Amino acid sequence: MKICLVSPYDFSVAGGVNDHIMHLAENFRALGHTVKIIAPSSAPVVTEEGADGIVADGDVYTVGHVTPIKANGSVARISLSLNLSGKIKTILRREQFDVVHIHEPLMPALPLTVLAHSRVLNVGTFHAFAQSNIGYYYMRPVLRYFTARLDGRIAVSQPAVDFASRYFPGDYQIIPNGVSLERFKADQKLIPELNDGKLNIMFLGRISETRKGLKYLLRAFSLIKPQLPDVRLVIVGKGKESGYRRYLEKHDIRDVIFTGFVSEEDKPRYYRSVHVFCAPSLGGESFGITLIEAMASGLPIVASDIPGYASVLEHGKQGFLVEPKNKEALARSLVHLLSDAELRRKMGEAASLKADEYNWPKVSKRVLEFYERADNRRRARIRLKRMRHNRRRNYGMGWLLGRRRLERKAAKKSLGEAADSGSTGLNFAEYTLNKKTWDSPMQKAGTNKNAIQPDSRLG
Repeated sequence: MKICLVSPYDFSVAGGVNDHIMHLAENFRALGHTVKIIAPSSAPVVTEEGADGIVADGDVYTVGHVTPIKANGSVARISLSLNLSGKIKTILRREQFDVVHIHEPLMPALPLTVLAHSRVLNVGTFHAFAQSNIGYYYMRPVLRYFTARLDGRIAVSQPAVDFASRYFPGDYQIIPNGVSLERFKADQKLIPELNDGKLNIMFLGRISETRKGLKYLLRAFSLIKPQLPDVRLVIVGKGKESGYRRYLEKHDIRDVIFTGFVSEEDKPRYYRSVHVFCAPSLGGESFGITLIEAMASGLPIVASDIPGYASVLEHGKQGFLVEPKNKEALARSLVHLLSDAELRRKMGEAASLKADEYNWPKVSKRVLEFYERADNRRRARIRLKRMRHNRRRNYGMGWLLGRRRLERKAAKKSLGEAADSGSTGLNFAEYTLNKKTWDSPMQKAGTNKNAIQPDSRLG
């Protein structure tokens, strides 16, 4: 099967959706499928230019300039270019995909452009969750044109289903994000400075984003420290630290480490070097991928009781869910776990078992099975048949109107020639168009390269 994966986000910047796409591509190829990726990119890449002028970086087509915009408490680096149609049509014509799988299919502008021009099975995965979306609300009449072109819809969690279906009702299949279990379950060399007998709490995320809730964890830590003097907070992630450091200095809070950016290779080592993982996010999370990574590492978890996390973590089994922004509740749950080694062990084992459900090979096979679902392919056949019918109907009307104009023009010309020659009669044979010369484009559709033909790849 030849599969196209489309990302709306800057592919040179790591992120949840891009990581998801990369893992899908890796696992699809391991199963013998051909995979290409279409995405915008802000970074210069080593490229290969085809005869048609389209640039590809190996298996990745980079299309569109990147513009950062604020969205859902974060910054989305997407392409807002409006001149992508020519490149997208060329790529689709060159590659002849069997499936086009678009992630965040209603994001501007690349996903919408691909949807508009794809003539094969279209699948969309919805990743996002928010309390509301003003763009979806006001743009529903326009976006329904594009959702009608989706033959199958996937969501990564129930909160993502609830969010998308609020504006665009339909049949959504939940297939979660995955995790590379072998990376996190394997024995790892511990971080030396964290292996000194102290109890370690770990936070991981972009610390500049308010929605990650780091300030509430710091406030909770100030309540924990007097009760457990040998506890340490390890903050993993890049972002501005100055405001947090001022808070720590003002309240004389010690044993807080900012690691800055940590590579994917070193991330499992940090998970293995701590005792509890904490995710105090305020909202805007459709799925807790960092929770799954921590679970795969055998860690008990304390996380905010928000829909995205509650869909992954069972309260009292793999950890505790607490009210967002409640520093006292956060501190109580952390103290409870840090004070009870046996409870940490039991919850860590339960977390490790739970993580097995999210192994990438399992997730990838579920996605492939979704591609093959009969109802998705039936919808694709109906949609393409309707498109062919509409195209021919519109083309036929235009042809008829054009023919009438040509006939009138020919008649006027013939009348003028007759007047110049002094003829008193009208020879209609001189200006009536030969029907054989003007065959309908519908009759020529079999030889017209622009006509939409039935696609045998849909089954």
